[in-house]
Amino acid sequence: MTRLSHRIKTLTGGGSDGWDIYRKSCAMKDRGMPVIELTIGEHDRKTDPAILKAMHDSATGGHTGYATIPGTDGLRDAVAKRIVEMTGVTTERHNVVITAGGQAALLAAHMIACDPGDTALYIDPYYATYPGTIRATGAMAVAVTARAERGFQPSIADLEEACEARSLLINSPNNPTGAVYSHEKLQEIAEFTRQRDMWLISDEVYDTQVWEGEHLSPRALSGMESRTLVAGSLSKSHAMTGSRIGWLVGPEEAVRHAINLATHTNYGLPGFLQDSGEFALQQGPALEDVIAAPFRRRHKAVNAIFSREKLIVVPSAATMYIMVDIRSTGLTGIEFAEALLEERLVAVMPGESFGKAAAGHVRIALTVDDAALEMAAMVIAEFYWNRAGMARNVAVSG
Repeated sequence: MTRLSHRIKTLTGGGSDGWDIYRKSCAMKDRGMPVIELTIGEHDRKTDPAILKAMHDSATGGHTGYATIPGTDGLRDAVAKRIVEMTGVTTERHNVVITAGGQAALLAAHMIACDPGDTALYIDPYYATYPGTIRATGAMAVAVTARAERGFQPSIADLEEACEARSLLINSPNNPTGAVYSHEKLQEIAEFTRQRDMWLISDEVYDTQVWEGEHLSPRALSGMESRTLVAGSLSKSHAMTGSRIGWLVGPEEAVRHAINLATHTNYGLPGFLQDSGEFALQQGPALEDVIAAPFRRRHKAVNAIFSREKLIVVPSAATMYIMVDIRSTGLTGIEFAEALLEERLVAVMPGESFGKAAAGHVRIALTVDDAALEMAAMVIAEFYWNRAGMARNVAVSG
């Protein structure tokens, strides 16, 4: 085989891509083992039948050929309307390009913001694909740590210590921590990017899963509309993860270039999928509330169990995840997750999958029915205290 590119060989930074536990749990389930799968953010509720009907009707009606590459007018208008209603920022069709999920929107945003060799900042803890997405553009991915003792909200002091950069990627509501950046924090971040003439890239795919407080898009802050690129999708808000319907929102000129990128990559999304996305958005906040409701309920229930069992939970105001600090067990997050899967058949994601700042934690996805989830929470608590007791015994005997 001839030589592979340096870019493709270094996409994951030379280490794991963070999905090892998930792949292992899937293999165990394929062998018939009764694993409770709490790793990835995959809804246990499937896409609403009415949305699937709209998809079917569009496909059988003939919308199976090439679709307009920026996205259909109807879907772009529906996305723009939703953003206006949620943020108050004037948004029109020309500010929106439809992408293959939020992931493609993040890649497009960094292609817009960065040249090869530029530095792109992102916040640690982070969604597992962030550094690889940045590296795929030829830019250098540099993490800025958000510390647990600060509620995993980045400090301006840490941002200012980072090297000169062309962009900053943030994610609020945050995966994996469930942190929602305060209005004051977003104002500080906005001022940081303005002073340095940087792009702010805002991943807002969890904007409908806020349990305390409210979501604020930094694009709505003064002076930020012209330097903010927002990634969104229907994956979490409408339980449409497999449909891969996302968008990038930004200044018109930036969006024009994102459309050029789409022309040279996936050449647009299938029209019948876009029509189903337009239908989904036309259902308004009522459907989004229905999709979010189980996670709101489970978030409260699992927090109550962990509080009663005296586990250390990362304070969380949003998302379909809860993070637990397991450092008292003497195990890394990877070791804890491996042993929990092997011994108790419960699969969770190690914090190390999301960066150094989340090491010694595990992330629990609230993505099985309430009864199974509450049983799994009790198993996790029992396993935690068993391992914490073993760690104390080792310390005493040592």
